[in-house]
Amino acid sequence: MGNNNTDSVFKKITNEISGRYRIIVLCLAGILINYILSLAVNLLGLPLYIDNVGTMLCAVLGGWLPGVVVGLANNVINSITDPSSIYYGFISTLIASVTTLFFRKGRLKKPVMVIPLVLILALIGGGIGTFLPWFLDGIPFDQEFFHNRLKETGLLSHAQAQLIGNILLDILDKLITTVIVLIALRFIPESFKENLRGSIRMQAKISEEEYEEVRHIKCRSASVRTRIIVVLTITMLLIGAASSVISVMVFHNDTINEHEKYAEGAATLAASMIDGDRVEDYITNGDAAEGYAQIEKILYDIRESTPDIKYIYVYKILEDGCHVVFDLDTDELEGEEPGTVIPFDESFRDDVPLLLAGQPIEPIITDDTYGWLLTVYKPVYDSNGKCVCYAAADVSMDRLRLNERSFFTEMISLFLGIFILILSFVWQMVEYNIIMPVNTMAHRSDIFAFSGEFTKASVDRIRSLDIRTGDEIENLYLSILKMSEDSVKYVNDINAKNETISKMQNALIMVLADMVESRDKNTGDHVRKTAAYVEIILREMKRKGIYSEMLTEEFIQHVIDSAPLHDVGKIIIPDAILNKPGKLTDEEFETMKKHTSAGSEIISKVIAIVPDSGYLHEAKNLAAYHHEKWNGRGYPSGLAGEDIPLSARVMAVADVMDALVSRRSYKEPFTFEKACEIIVEGKGTHFDPNIIDAFVSASDEIREVTERFNKYN
Repeated sequence: MGNNNTDSVFKKITNEISGRYRIIVLCLAGILINYILSLAVNLLGLPLYIDNVGTMLCAVLGGWLPGVVVGLANNVINSITDPSSIYYGFISTLIASVTTLFFRKGRLKKPVMVIPLVLILALIGGGIGTFLPWFLDGIPFDQEFFHNRLKETGLLSHAQAQLIGNILLDILDKLITTVIVLIALRFIPESFKENLRGSIRMQAKISEEEYEEVRHIKCRSASVRTRIIVVLTITMLLIGAASSVISVMVFHNDTINEHEKYAEGAATLAASMIDGDRVEDYITNGDAAEGYAQIEKILYDIRESTPDIKYIYVYKILEDGCHVVFDLDTDELEGEEPGTVIPFDESFRDDVPLLLAGQPIEPIITDDTYGWLLTVYKPVYDSNGKCVCYAAADVSMDRLRLNERSFFTEMISLFLGIFILILSFVWQMVEYNIIMPVNTMAHRSDIFAFSGEFTKASVDRIRSLDIRTGDEIENLYLSILKMSEDSVKYVNDINAKNETISKMQNALIMVLADMVESRDKNTGDHVRKTAAYVEIILREMKRKGIYSEMLTEEFIQHVIDSAPLHDVGKIIIPDAILNKPGKLTDEEFETMKKHTSAGSEIISKVIAIVPDSGYLHEAKNLAAYHHEKWNGRGYPSGLAGEDIPLSARVMAVADVMDALVSRRSYKEPFTFEKACEIIVEGKGTHFDPNIIDAFVSASDEIREVTERFNKYN
């Protein structure tokens, strides 16, 4: 009762929300579920996330694209309060992708398959989720307390503890998430799921069997889906690579410019603190010089104003080297005493002439024993405007590497999230707007074309696809549908005309046969009875498997249709011989035998006019050889055994049978039993033994024909 109520509620919801809006509502619901569960976990202080339930549900119910959209949207929303969340977006898209793959392949029909799904999701969430903070500056590790406990065991390094700890916690998280999803799916009616899937399809639902056939239709080379995905992937990777390189280069240059500003400011400020007229006093007396200690303190303050400034010093540049005026101590290095001469660094060698001339120089980047530094020199002038020394500031470039790595990682993570989103969108568009409609059209068109069933039902199978992509694919579908309808109409017209022609043809054959028969006063309904016998014998032979390779339906019909023409040659026989009441003389019999050859010649002339009429070739065989005998003693050619055409061998039995059971002016009819006895006696001499076996098996049907015609004669 409860399930019925739930089903009706879901049906009401899906009926009120139509078309593609169902997918939008599904995505919004998935985002809301993720947010609510994440909020609940945070409020309870649990060391879990449970923020992918909505993502996985949307992936199962709506497919790859809705799952990816929800996963990415969830991280975008979280980035409002936690900016680092945006960089984890591609992890959510991977979770949606793996979930779609597992459910689409039906792997989760077996409960044991939950284990590999959970492990893969944990490796994605916990594994990649561990690597990101290693490469992103300023992003803390989650669950640091748990990681520290693992590290305290002494078995793991700090990095190993972070990785294993994250994966273990994520296994628990993804197990709970998967169980919640599976439970939720059990309460969602199948009709609701189908309505959602129907919102994605651009055509009517097809059976699972046909869907599998359509999905595995082979292409001569790569499919459209593969080509589009490959081109898209290559294009996106090229664009991503180019964008990343350009962005990192811009970031690199901007960072250097920013460091130059720091160094410029510090060096300029330091230079302004130095009294150029007292530089010699500072060099000579050092700390004892008046005001030296105060200036040194100010220089320390300037250096400590920003962590990127590593060294502040003041040098007087002379031919023998750099004479120290001020050189501040650092934690790693003790400053030189005033007056100390420091040799020129190789990196400054090209700028020494300018420094000796008291000219300003461009900032210099060096990477030597003092580290990777950006140095700015600012001249200090005395009251006469002469440069007496230089104040210098060294800015450490070490953070540039870290910032560039962090920036590059941010770029890659954002790119991967967007790439998977675009890829899923294009894949779904290609799959449901192009591949499935085209393949189902091709599949049903093949059935229509090769089945030979040009009927309204065949057209209705194509019409029932109801393809509604709204583009050229739909136009193609409508054209195929129209062509199919026209083909059925055309074929039906042709069949109707062929049927009319066939009836006219058979009627003309019977008229011709009746005209010939009407001259023979000794026969009554002979052509009709023999045709009936022939059909019975042929059908029985086919049923018993006699000469099965020859007895096609077409062959049988040709023999039946042409049977009435077997005596057409009698038209040349004189009436006196044809209707002689007594026994024919030898000369008269020779004349009578000519009706076989004459019949063959008559039909040959017709074949020359109508060469494609297959039944006429059998008519010629019947007319020419129906008096041949199995033992070779028949006429007109004395053929024997299987050299006699099969149709003529069958007609020989039917012709003799009718002659035996029919009344003639020169004899009384034999009884049916006696006639059958005589026929059987001719087995292997007059008649083909196989045909006689079929004759005997069908004797009841032959009796019915005999009695029916004898009743009216």
